Amino acid sequence: MAVLPGSDIPTRPVTPAAAATHRPAVGSVHSWDLSTGVDGPGTRFVTFLSGCPLTCLYCHNPDTWRMRNGTRTSADAVIAEAAKYTRFIAAAGGGATVSGGEPLLQPVFAGELLHRMKHELGLHTALDTSGFLGARATDALLRDTDLVLLDIKCWDPDTYKRVTGRPLRPTLDFARRLADLGQEVHVRFVLVPGLTDAPADIEGVAAFAGGLGNVSRVDILPFHKLGEAKWRALAKPFTLHDTPSPTSDRIASAREVFRSHGLYAV
Repeated sequence: MAVLPGSDIPTRPVTPAAAATHRPAVGSVHSWDLSTGVDGPGTRFVTFLSGCPLTCLYCHNPDTWRMRNGTRTSADAVIAEAAKYTRFIAAAGGGATVSGGEPLLQPVFAGELLHRMKHELGLHTALDTSGFLGARATDALLRDTDLVLLDIKCWDPDTYKRVTGRPLRPTLDFARRLADLGQEVHVRFVLVPGLTDAPADIEGVAAFAGGLGNVSRVDILPFHKLGEAKWRALAKPFTLHDTPSPTSDRIASAREVFRSHGLYAV
């Protein structure tokens, strides 16, 4: 993985009108990687953009939260890097994913990357998002997105606010918009013992996802503490230090709840 060092980039709000008429050639990029299995189907070129409005308690990349933790990078540079791997990616049935941080904090730059990955490089495209800033995703951006990886952190609004620092409603609104558009979605649900594993919480997310009609897969992601060292390096308290990973039985039970709503869950 090539990790790009930090620099400061001011955050400016982007209106849908501005996004539709102008695509800036630069954005704040944290890093890029080649990934298999967790960022969409097949082997993928994943671009991690800097900046995120959420502060998830279990985040394994807190170093992506601020725009200034990234490097001012041109879309040309990202596309040139991805182009080195297109034959390998195509042979592996993969594509390109724009992730973060939260890519919709930079919706115009993210849209440019998705557009060029799809139309210049011919790659399957995916957007990895919490959905909190889904209103910033223009219809044009979504047309250039073959798959949305949507993180629904939990169902109870109070727990969601505790986990992320933000309200749940914008994510649900975005999910419904994607359903109305017929956009393919993979839902990701992080199973955290004592936090997101309450039966009512799992049932709520499963029933909601099952009712959308456009969710082709659900990934149950077991909580882990692999990012704890980053929290320490940033002098941030990692409050889930004593939280264990879920047992295999608990993961299997959560999968069955999603499957009971007609969803393919792994």
